[in-house]
Amino acid sequence: MAPITVPAQPGRPPLGALALSAAAGAIAALGQAPWGLWCLAIPALAVLCWRIGTAGPARMAAWHGFAAGLGHFALAMSWIVEPFLVEPETYGWMAPFALVLMAAGGALFWTVPAWIAARLLPGFPRQGMVFAALMVISDWLRGWIFTGLPWALSGHIWIDTPAAQLAAVLGAIGLSGLTMLTAALPLAFWRGGPRQLRGALPGAILAALVIGTAFSAGLARLARPLPADTALTLRLVQPNATQALKWDPYWSEVFFRRLLDISAARDPDRPAPDAIIWPETAVNFLLDRAGSAPEDIADYAGAPVILGIQRSQGTRYFNSLTEFSAQGIGPVYDKFHLVPFGEYTPWGDLMARFGVRAFAAQQGFGYSPGTGPAAIRFGALPPVQPLICYEAIFARHLLGSGDRPGWLLQVTNDAWFGNLSGPWQHLAQARLRAVETGLPLMRAANTGVSAVIDARGQLRATLGLNLAGRIDARLPGALPPTPWSRWGDWPALALAALGLILAARRRS
Repeated sequence: MAPITVPAQPGRPPLGALALSAAAGAIAALGQAPWGLWCLAIPALAVLCWRIGTAGPARMAAWHGFAAGLGHFALAMSWIVEPFLVEPETYGWMAPFALVLMAAGGALFWTVPAWIAARLLPGFPRQGMVFAALMVISDWLRGWIFTGLPWALSGHIWIDTPAAQLAAVLGAIGLSGLTMLTAALPLAFWRGGPRQLRGALPGAILAALVIGTAFSAGLARLARPLPADTALTLRLVQPNATQALKWDPYWSEVFFRRLLDISAARDPDRPAPDAIIWPETAVNFLLDRAGSAPEDIADYAGAPVILGIQRSQGTRYFNSLTEFSAQGIGPVYDKFHLVPFGEYTPWGDLMARFGVRAFAAQQGFGYSPGTGPAAIRFGALPPVQPLICYEAIFARHLLGSGDRPGWLLQVTNDAWFGNLSGPWQHLAQARLRAVETGLPLMRAANTGVSAVIDARGQLRATLGLNLAGRIDARLPGALPPTPWSRWGDWPALALAALGLILAARRRS
């Protein structure tokens, strides 16, 4: 009897091929803020779809997906090393591990779509098209799994373009759909073998037309008149408190005095502000130990002050926001979507035994979460939904039309994220929240970028990085509830599912 031979199973692609996939992912990351090179990101993702489409077996496709995702997130989220360098003598050794783990974790959300596409619907070009459709769904899942991290989505490349206005209907996931649609269209109409690159031309032309249509629709929306600004003047105060010095006893007093002096400044030709806004964790004392500080601060500033502050309740600590006025302490909002390992440590009681704590928390071993998103009212201001730092990246937490506020307020301390990309990506996502909801957003950042954002996500005024100063501006008016604020991500997900079905029906 002749011996039975088992066909050799493919291991991984050559390192050179994986390096090209990683390069495609890194080039795609250049579409993110602050670079905004969407014109490079789309071709890079188109090459990746082709690469996945020609990869063959599922294992090989998964390797290419992982390599591309690794390159993408290593560049797009390179700012993740910055928090560990605030206290380098304590946390610096963790920085390279954080970058590798973050990039590898993000890469898994590119790996799984590639594997599924090749496993269930193999063959060129269908395999690459199915991968593109699954990537849209993967972007959505990334906002939920393990508390979620919807950062550097493929759709974020459009935020600084007119095409971002489509988010008013389809949200950030709809923009991811636009990205992957234009990347996959060259495959949809491909004729000939995978090496006959001329076969991509009809789809590439159609992709250009789709982008042009998205830009035209966005420009048309931007051309429509906005509601009139409100009569309320708000002052955003940026103290530029360096993170490494923020909690130093001497420097914290310097920064506190700076907050007070900037708040109390008056321009003879402009009205006094109706309210003043300070950033996240603006002061070095706990709310429950404030004494007469609320009344004293409001009196010195000459207006109510809305500020980020820490508070305690028994053995629990909260990252909070409230108002100081002549009447004392106003309503309190507690941040509820905390940063894992930054503001709380999963399995914290066990980890605390080994000295591991959430390094952003200045009290205890991390924060406790608040009760959830809410619209609150400060004095005579319209109802507002507060967003403390990280919360602004989660569109799913924005209140719908039934309990709709009049504006959004983000207080943040982006000093943790360095100067290159992190603060700019955070600002870009805040702009997207305004587009999705049709609500203006006021943003007070410790070291920048503070900003006034209108209801279509356009920047009215900004105060750049590492500057101390203020922005005085009228609170922009709100638009009626957007389609996205009524329906959420479901229409975009339905379109992604339709795209998946159509791609699956494409003959290989």
